[in-house]
Amino acid sequence: MARYTGPVCRLCRRERTKLFLKGARCESSKCAIERKPYPPGQHGRGRMRETQYLIQLREKQKARRIYGVLEKQFRRYYQEAARVKGITGETLLQILESRLDNVVYRARFAESRSQARQLVSHGHFKVNGRRVTVPSFRLKPGDVVQLRDRSKTMLTVQHAVDTAGARSQSEWMDVDVDARKITITSLPSRAQIDTQVQEQLIVELYSK
Repeated sequence: MARYTGPVCRLCRRERTKLFLKGARCESSKCAIERKPYPPGQHGRGRMRETQYLIQLREKQKARRIYGVLEKQFRRYYQEAARVKGITGETLLQILESRLDNVVYRARFAESRSQARQLVSHGHFKVNGRRVTVPSFRLKPGDVVQLRDRSKTMLTVQHAVDTAGARSQSEWMDVDVDARKITITSLPSRAQIDTQVQEQLIVELYSK
């Protein structure tokens, strides 16, 4: 499974916004962007000419990094969204939101998407009664995700639940915290997706 293995705080600084890639640390004073609110690298503090292409590229990179998807897979998601009838940008976000690792994060069973990805890849979750170890596994309305019996008492999950705080629970799924169970009720509408991404800029970039 290909994934980014470098320092994630660097990604937030590059996009000049919090991507919430490290869970509770992003809410604390230890967040790198609080201390260094400028892009990393030798020329991070220099002035950069913001062209329309650069704005579109940065928006695409921001979405890709929030969901932890590499370029090749992200492009495939866009091509799939473009083939579907409807608004391409909204469909793209629906595809990203319906990934198993994102659903585990949205249900507040993990502090970050990277932690959710690890929990899934280590085989702690079942989908419709079958063990799934693929973080990119796509869920659909009616699917039931549940922690395996031996994993229900994991301190990692309990800590994530206890420290979720103000992080809102998604309206398009039913979560039974005690049973560690998630039921997908529908695909999310754009209004139900709180990711701060201007998806139209991504569509414009890939449409060139």
